[in-house]
Amino acid sequence: MSQAASPLTLHVVELLKSRLDGAPSPRMLELALRDLAKWRSQVIANTLAARGDPVLPQGPFAGMHYPVQASEGAAAARILGLYEASLAPVIEAIVARDYPLVIDVGCAEGYYAVGLARRMPAARVLARDLDPAARELCAALAEANGVAGRVEVGGAFTHADFALAEAQPTVVVCDIEGEEERLLDPDLAPGLRQADILVECHDCFSPGLSARIAGRFAPSHHVQRIDRAVSDAALPGWMESLSDLDRLLALWEWRAGPTPWLWMTRKAKAV
Repeated sequence: MSQAASPLTLHVVELLKSRLDGAPSPRMLELALRDLAKWRSQVIANTLAARGDPVLPQGPFAGMHYPVQASEGAAAARILGLYEASLAPVIEAIVARDYPLVIDVGCAEGYYAVGLARRMPAARVLARDLDPAARELCAALAEANGVAGRVEVGGAFTHADFALAEAQPTVVVCDIEGEEERLLDPDLAPGLRQADILVECHDCFSPGLSARIAGRFAPSHHVQRIDRAVSDAALPGWMESLSDLDRLLALWEWRAGPTPWLWMTRKAKAV
């Protein structure tokens, strides 16, 4: 007896029908391929989650329980501990600096906010996101990992709020889908000159954005650009039975274009 199609599968089938209802074009096929890849990526994530309480097996947040859905983007790479692998050295640098205050703007479901709270037991973590669903997930993830008392979940974060960085060593983690151009302005938010900043720049939405933000902070910060990378060094052994495509999709982070990170550390005397 054939198994009934899941709601996810039914949704994707209807989406594909709408995508393909028109004149054939390479763009049509590109969008349809992306929809199918996202579907398969989510199937893999669901399979990983169904194997028990997901605990990240590796990476800078190894040991973190991850019983929630990703609020955006791919979940499989998160569950595997391989998400945004190129940032691993920066995360270790942040942990080594042991900041008393972490500000995570665009925290989503809390991957970084909760992960850093676990690694930095003396830190206060401000997790901020405009999406109420993301805030609920972040609170649940903090609770699941025993750090709810130090992860303060909230909504909007303003230029004035960055004044908190003037009172104590602070690291800012920022991933806000292009709004970083508006928010990360040291003229409007002078507190940023006193913070170390890790920001994902959505050049895919606004070409040259990373260069513009780097230029703003060059007088006060050392700026390092970090580009995309994937690591398949520790895919679980049972994935050997999967196709090459499924193994690739387990690592895919759904990015449609360049999203370089900037790691900006404050110079000895901020300007």
